[in-house]
Amino acid sequence: MHSSPHIVSDVMTRTVVAVRRGATFKEIVKTLEQWKVSALPVLEGEKRVVGVVSEADLLPKEEFRDSDPDLSQSRLRSTGGTPITQLRRLADLAKAGAVTAGELMTAPAVTIRADATLAQAARVMARSHVKRLPVVDAEGVLQGVVSRVDLLKVFLRPDEDIEEEVRREVVAYLFPEPIEPIRVKVEDGVVTLTGQIPDTSLAPVAARLVRAVEGVVGVECHFTDAHSGPAAK
Repeated sequence: MHSSPHIVSDVMTRTVVAVRRGATFKEIVKTLEQWKVSALPVLEGEKRVVGVVSEADLLPKEEFRDSDPDLSQSRLRSTGGTPITQLRRLADLAKAGAVTAGELMTAPAVTIRADATLAQAARVMARSHVKRLPVVDAEGVLQGVVSRVDLLKVFLRPDEDIEEEVRREVVAYLFPEPIEPIRVKVEDGVVTLTGQIPDTSLAPVAARLVRAVEGVVGVECHFTDAHSGPAAK
């Protein structure tokens, strides 16, 4: 097998809008609205990412707009709930009084390296419950941004390209001397393999390898055993 998985640098957006620590609340809102994004990396020094400020970080300003901060803090402490819940709400209250990106941001930022695979980026997003990740180098310097939509771009890969890779990297690898040619059909990203194979235990292996090909949506194996009948899918 020789194919390399797509990595973050293949799909990330390289032109990135960001703000500095000292950016004001209104500057942040204007930038989010102008660029139609939900979060911004916060930079210091030579474009080093120190945090991320998102719409969620800004909303407490409106939530607690008509509340007295000291009274709200006292009420939150006395309402019960788990310690974690109370800490989160107190953090929200603190952000309601914040006026700069440095005060509002979530830090440290959850980031990803440009050479990470798309699968690794997807796992980081899922674990951290974020929609986009700043892409940084070894020194934490901003290189781009990758979003959920960027990770899905791989599924736009043409069926013909997927078919060619499946033939070259899976079929030729598992069945170098087939009893008869293994047929490969790809339609809307769904790969169907058909043919006779000498060892039925290779059917699930083939399915697993095909699923690992970038852009594959689903796999169907309709192999028959050269000696006894249909093989397991």
